[in-house]
Amino acid sequence: MVGLLGPNGSGKSSLLRSVYRSLRPVAGVVRLDEDDVWSLPARESARRTAVVVQQTQTEFDLTVADVVAMGRHPHKRPLERENAQDRELCEDALVRVDMADFAGRSFLELSGGERQRVLIARALAQRSQVLVLDEPTNHLDVHHQFELLDLIRKLGLTTLVAVHDLNLAARYCDRVCVLRAGEVVAVGPPADVLTPALVEHVFAVALTTWTDPETGLLHFGLGPMRSARPTAQLATDAAGA
Repeated sequence: MVGLLGPNGSGKSSLLRSVYRSLRPVAGVVRLDEDDVWSLPARESARRTAVVVQQTQTEFDLTVADVVAMGRHPHKRPLERENAQDRELCEDALVRVDMADFAGRSFLELSGGERQRVLIARALAQRSQVLVLDEPTNHLDVHHQFELLDLIRKLGLTTLVAVHDLNLAARYCDRVCVLRAGEVVAVGPPADVLTPALVEHVFAVALTTWTDPETGLLHFGLGPMRSARPTAQLATDAAGA
């Protein structure tokens, strides 16, 4: 599980869009295993990579069950109807995100957090190798943030996720990639990358860290910058860290 971190406008969503074939890069290659994702047929790409974006607009009054069933489309021939296995996978996905009781409800009537959980269920029903998530915890309360990311961890899928919360990134991600102004600043385990110098340089906030003695988890406290060191010095400190 790799987390993309960075301030607004740093390039997180653009990078994700290149991975799931919504934005073709002008240079470089995005590979899934050894395959250039842009050389794959669209249906094959959809079988291998499931995506949950920040905003999903729909004018159609679909039920929650219908939205989740869309995750099975890459596995079906044109006009092929869903079968018992499809229905079982969709029902299981809704149970996993605690939305089984909403299957018959209109997707348009749901709250933002409920919609996000349904879209995660759609991605789970897709049964892909790679899961791409653009700030999946937006609109979710604290309980469902932990519940959702616990679930994603347990799936055992290669996951690329854009997140804002440094504590969530440290708790759930094996590695983080920090972006600033469209460039990669640092990549590695959260404890190695998210240093006070780097966070101050990238996010312009002061960072304090401590380790929970019971769980061993790293925690971050953020606050106003305590000094006004020159940007060049901050960049040097961050690079050294």
